Amino acid sequence: MGQALCCVQVDQSYVAIKESFGKFEQVLNPGCHFLPWIVGKQIAGYLSLRVQQLDVRCETKTKDNVFVTVVASVQYRALADKAEDAFYKLSNTREQIQSYVFDVIRASVPKLNLDDAFEQKNDIAKAVEDELEKAMSMYGYEIVQTLIVDIEPDEHVKRAMNEINAAARLRLAANEKAEAEKILQIKRAEGEAESKYLSGLGIARQRQAIVDGLRDSVLAFSENVPGTSAKDVMDMVLVTQYFDTMKEIGASSKSSSVFIPHGPGAVRDIASQIRDGLLQAQNTKYNVHIFSP
Repeated sequence: MGQALCCVQVDQSYVAIKESFGKFEQVLNPGCHFLPWIVGKQIAGYLSLRVQQLDVRCETKTKDNVFVTVVASVQYRALADKAEDAFYKLSNTREQIQSYVFDVIRASVPKLNLDDAFEQKNDIAKAVEDELEKAMSMYGYEIVQTLIVDIEPDEHVKRAMNEINAAARLRLAANEKAEAEKILQIKRAEGEAESKYLSGLGIARQRQAIVDGLRDSVLAFSENVPGTSAKDVMDMVLVTQYFDTMKEIGASSKSSSVFIPHGPGAVRDIASQIRDGLLQAQNTKYNVHIFSP
């Protein structure tokens, strides 16, 4: 119907390329236009002014010989004031853009190690965008934005990278655990040292109290019982302690048999035997050897 009435409609966000007998005449903006086809006027085609996106997957190699697939997203659009160039100069816009993306990525990524490529994604994207902007502007296209959305190493490389990361984290956890155990052992040793120190103080005070008690007992006994000497009192104390020890050994359920002298003079010799044993132990402690003539 529009052709019959010599009218044509151009939708919003589009422009139409008008030709006269096969030669470009003008660009028609959105709206209704008179097109007298009977005198050789016609629409050669329509051109979208909307922003379009092209996703490009490019396989390349890094400086450390790791094959990766770089995924780039290019957003572009045709310029209304250069619609003639955009329509006539390029037969396949998407393939042209893809070729430039391949060229820039394969020139940039091989200069970088794998880790650097991940860190410098923005630099790679900027290089691609600059190159595309310079090349596509002469064809009537504007590069809106270029993004490096992903860098995919080979599956074996990804697995190796994950294992390296896991090993590093395990090593860090082991170091932290060892440090915690070290602190616990230090604190435990400090606690044991403090405990032994306090125990030693307690034993020293206990022995001091025993010595003070024995001294008071000897002095009191010597004063109250005339004719007794300090030696007699000490012999009696040693005998008493001896029998108390035998009593405790006999009362213990885990004690074995103990044989003691039972003759009439046994009790009298107990004190001298204990005293001789103490003297012998003291001489042995200080490496003093006594020889009888």
